Amino acid sequence: MPIGAQPRGARGTHGHPYSALNLRLVLASFGLVTCALLAIALLWIGSRALAVVTGVLALLALVDLVVVQLRRRQARPTGPGRRSLFG
Repeated sequence: MPIGAQPRGARGTHGHPYSALNLRLVLASFGLVTCALLAIALLWIGSRALAVVTGVLALLALVDLVVVQLRRRQARPTGPGRRSLFG
């Protein structure tokens, strides 16, 4: 890791670090897919109690996805200097 000034194109600073919301979004997505598939597999083999537990975990991952997406939208810059894809 280089020591010295931060590169010009780098996001975040020491006082205002770059948010890890994208990583949290990926991890919540992975948890949702994994838990949902595991719950379906557990239902298939007949273990209803474990399927309910993993289903609840899948729902929690879904709620986390929604919360993270709302926080990502809230963190977007607004105003006349904001760049947009559509003008």
